[in-house]
Amino acid sequence: MRLLAVTACPTGIAHTYMAAEKLAQAAAGRGIEMKVETQGSIGAENVLDDNDVRHADGVIVAADKDVDLSRFVGKRVLKVGVAEGIHHPEQLIERVRSAPVHGADGTASGSAADAPGGGKERGTVYKALMNGVSYMIPFVVVGGLLIAVSLALGGHATAKGYVIPEGTFWAHVNAVGGIGFQLMIPILSGYIAYAIADRPALVPGMIGGWIANTGALYDSEAGAGFIGAIVTGFLAGYLVLWIKKVRVPKFVQPIMPIIVIPIVATTALGLFFIYVVGKPISWVFEHLTNWLGGMTGTSAVLLGAVLGLMIAFDMGGPVNKTAFLFGAGLIASGNQTVMGMCAAAIPVMPLGQGLATLIRRRLYTEQERETGLAALFMGCFGISEGAIPFAAARPAQVIPANMLGGAVAGAVAGLAGVKDAVPHGGPVVAVLGAVSGVPMFFVAVAVGTVVTALTTVALVDMSGRRGRAEAVGEGSGAAGPVLAGAGAGAVVPGPAGRELSPVGAAAVKETAVPGPGGRSATAEAGAVEETAGDGGPEVLSGHLTERTVRVALGAAEKEAAIREMAELLARSGRVADVAELVATALRREEQGSTGLGEEIAIPHAKTDAVTEPVVGFARSAEGVEWGSLDGTKARLIFMIAVPEAAAGDEHLRILALLSRKLMDAGFRERLLAAPDERAVLAVLAEVG
Repeated sequence: MRLLAVTACPTGIAHTYMAAEKLAQAAAGRGIEMKVETQGSIGAENVLDDNDVRHADGVIVAADKDVDLSRFVGKRVLKVGVAEGIHHPEQLIERVRSAPVHGADGTASGSAADAPGGGKERGTVYKALMNGVSYMIPFVVVGGLLIAVSLALGGHATAKGYVIPEGTFWAHVNAVGGIGFQLMIPILSGYIAYAIADRPALVPGMIGGWIANTGALYDSEAGAGFIGAIVTGFLAGYLVLWIKKVRVPKFVQPIMPIIVIPIVATTALGLFFIYVVGKPISWVFEHLTNWLGGMTGTSAVLLGAVLGLMIAFDMGGPVNKTAFLFGAGLIASGNQTVMGMCAAAIPVMPLGQGLATLIRRRLYTEQERETGLAALFMGCFGISEGAIPFAAARPAQVIPANMLGGAVAGAVAGLAGVKDAVPHGGPVVAVLGAVSGVPMFFVAVAVGTVVTALTTVALVDMSGRRGRAEAVGEGSGAAGPVLAGAGAGAVVPGPAGRELSPVGAAAVKETAVPGPGGRSATAEAGAVEETAGDGGPEVLSGHLTERTVRVALGAAEKEAAIREMAELLARSGRVADVAELVATALRREEQGSTGLGEEIAIPHAKTDAVTEPVVGFARSAEGVEWGSLDGTKARLIFMIAVPEAAAGDEHLRILALLSRKLMDAGFRERLLAAPDERAVLAVLAEVG
């Protein structure tokens, strides 16, 4: 019997390789030939080729992320979580014999029923949303920054807004940025659909997103924006899944994924949105405009708050456009106060989300923090779309925070009687002289921005705490959320843990951590090269030395153990910020326990809190509860930390090798029995 396997975890580090090793060992013990492909952070290794697939009797896919199954058509495919590969490899080998055959339409595997314990549906929805957001972010950033730069350098204020003379260089730059904004909504929709139903769903998802964003197709002055794109993405994905289940003659099957499914799904979704969904959007737009018209005689504070709420709600959708066009339309009649309220609210969302990534950096991934900086820049030029990636990733936290800040900014502007003579918003209108009441305009923007940022941080932090509590309660190794600003911003997905902001290598000398003999770790900064001379032998390519080994861990619970391990790593002189390293490692734990079972835990962090890759090892006599799926306490604890831009993949290869070696019971016993640090290093030297 010949079997194949693919292992992959969200971070592509320890679980990926431990599952591979366990499956290979289980197969060898039964006299079964097995080849295992690992899809880790260093890329796919031991890749399965066409010849491997042709002669295989079954395929085990132990993964917590998307794996392309199209190459396994006609083979029995068993799809489970990566933890199953680690803890129940023998059972998987038995189950794959009766697994369903994977068809060309992909309907035979990858469903919730494949994984023990169920619970896959929520993960699928979240993963699909994060997939769309991750592909959308570059379009938002590129489009927004190009538009902002072109307006700043080539535009001037007119009664019709900021205008760039046609045919000029900056007009062309603006046009390129506009294309990025036009594409971001279809991209969001298309890749949500793609994550749900694979390639056949990409076309209907993208076209559906374009339709959702083009209000003229359903008699609306504004498209449905990113909220409409999320709707069309999920509709397209699940519609394609349903079509895949339809039985068709064999001669039709080959053209189903490339012709029949895309055409049928695109037509059905497009017409459904135009004739069914689009009508309510048009109705909302019309009636909101009439309703606002009836409010012009009410309190300026109330009107400003309402306009701010609407501006912040969907950032380009029908509600936002209603408020904006209402304010812009009144300029011609001599009423510039309403546009002043709108202008103050427009930049609050991107400025607030960008500020949130600065004041609580540990809540966000590096990608989210970079997006936050771009959002700050876009906010200065009144481009509210800079906040869309955050709102799309964490709608429950970000949209309410945006609305609260927008309402506050609009109300303050209304109270102060701020006026705006052009249909545009953001600090740029004040700088270029289109606003009267400039000081209070900036006060309104600043207050709204701070309210949005603080509210976002509070809601995201609360959500993270709930997720951490659930993860601890379940003892699960499954990946948790990403961008809550990934934001609506990451795991949040989580989905990979939130990582911390870069800290310069120069900060090493400011870190005070107890070192050997009472010395501070700061005294050892720059001593990396001397380690071999006075700290004993180096193993794992010098990433682990006697300085970073402890035979008796003092901590009794996980958080304290991670803190103690971080302080141990600081003895190497490669840690610039111990507190940040600890926070990053804890964020990784929120995403899924790094307790691997077999009394092993490998917490890890990728952060510029370290200046070079570093590995530490400690033993715990009593064991530390780490949430391992097999229920064992961690007695062998390795901690790996690498910089954000670690040169090469050597550290990941070493981690893969280490993970495999730890599956050897004799190796673990020798580690537990080693009497001192040098003996531990001698055992670890077996890894290579």
